[in-house]
Amino acid sequence: MTTHKDRLSAFPVFLRVEDRDVVIVGGGAEAFAKARLLAQSSARLVLVSGRFDADYAAWAAIEGARLIEQAFSPTVLEGAALVFAATGDEAADRAVVEAARALHIPVNAVDRPELCDFFTPALVNRAPVAVAIGTEGAGPVLAQMIRAHVERLLPPSLGALARLAETYRGAVERLLPKGDARRGFWRDFFDGAPARGIAAGDTVAARAAADRMLERKAAARAGHVALVGAGPGAEDLITLRAQRLLMAADVIIHDALVPEAVVALGRRDATRIAAGKRKGCHSRTQDEINRLLVSLARQGKRVVRLKAGDPLVFGRAGEELAALREAGVSHEVVPGVTAALAAAADFALPLTLRGVSSSLVFTTGHDLGGDTLPDWARLAIDGATVAVYMGRSVAAGVAGKLIAAGLSPDTAVAVVENASLPTRRLLHGTLADLPSLEARAELAGPVMTIIGDAVAGADFAHSIPLAARAPALPEPVPTGDAR
Repeated sequence: MTTHKDRLSAFPVFLRVEDRDVVIVGGGAEAFAKARLLAQSSARLVLVSGRFDADYAAWAAIEGARLIEQAFSPTVLEGAALVFAATGDEAADRAVVEAARALHIPVNAVDRPELCDFFTPALVNRAPVAVAIGTEGAGPVLAQMIRAHVERLLPPSLGALARLAETYRGAVERLLPKGDARRGFWRDFFDGAPARGIAAGDTVAARAAADRMLERKAAARAGHVALVGAGPGAEDLITLRAQRLLMAADVIIHDALVPEAVVALGRRDATRIAAGKRKGCHSRTQDEINRLLVSLARQGKRVVRLKAGDPLVFGRAGEELAALREAGVSHEVVPGVTAALAAAADFALPLTLRGVSSSLVFTTGHDLGGDTLPDWARLAIDGATVAVYMGRSVAAGVAGKLIAAGLSPDTAVAVVENASLPTRRLLHGTLADLPSLEARAELAGPVMTIIGDAVAGADFAHSIPLAARAPALPEPVPTGDAR
């Protein structure tokens, strides 16, 4: 549920201003800046002031704006779609605001958010595509910084591509059914040969490519499966490629450990299927998941198989990839940030350290279940850093086997619950302290344990000793905490 503090006090809309008057009251730099912004629209600009700066007046003549050189009078506002008060004087701006409101015309007072009915955004213009960034008047500089980032992301040719797309809308609606086929055409149109043709300035080639694509898309297209790493939990740790695939997916099949915030990055109308496998609770067998992936792809669906962390690290991706290969289904793998790396980052912990540890082992504590010491345990004794996944319930066994094999009980240990998330909790100690981890039933989230001499180089400022039995764990580390 959205809390009150998360709700916008100003709802963003795009207002039609074509061939309608927009009145800007003021003759100085503030009014000039607003006039330049509004000149990106097809509104009729009406500029009102008793005196105009020379460069402003010259610009207005070139742009064909209507100049009214007189003191402000409410009559100049009649019939306007929008009004801007930009005199630089609070009393004068307030008079303009009151006059506009008396005529029921939305009004903006420049740099006076308390007087504004609406706020002007930082604008990225790729007409007919526009991106408007607003902060409700709280941070204009922040809006401009975001705008600069968006400007770099959107190619200058985007507007021409959108105009070309408009000419195909009718044909696409006639020839392609609603749903996957139609969405697939537009995805490939905006991210394929037509887009490349427009970017190169070759409209003829772009149109020819779109024609071929439309003809081809009229037939059924094959599906595709992407095994995507969702990262350790924080939604801003997924890759750009993962986010792009989520936005294009018809179906998202996600594991239990993938947070809702990450699943929600997908298209709103995508089908979501929970296929979680957690200790003691399997909603679907692996064979069922394999068959589901193949079946959906054969129906022409674009499927994202969303796995916690990295799909190739303890994610049983090998079985799914084998099923897809055997069925001849198009597929790809998108890596993700695995939990060990996120846990190390939470501790500012160097997993490799020159002169101390030059190798790294990823394992699960369950590998120590037999009588034979696994190879990775011998590597730990030789100085490797060991990252143990899902190891809370077998912590005592891990510690006992490693100590018995010769690893020093004083070897440093770091433990993270809910790595990367605001709710993460950090504990530290030695290998001798590790068995106490099993008694901490309050650690309900995924737990990652890192063992090795390199751990001694971590930042323990926000963690508590493993051996301590305080009545409660520390508060979660604040998001954005500087280490």
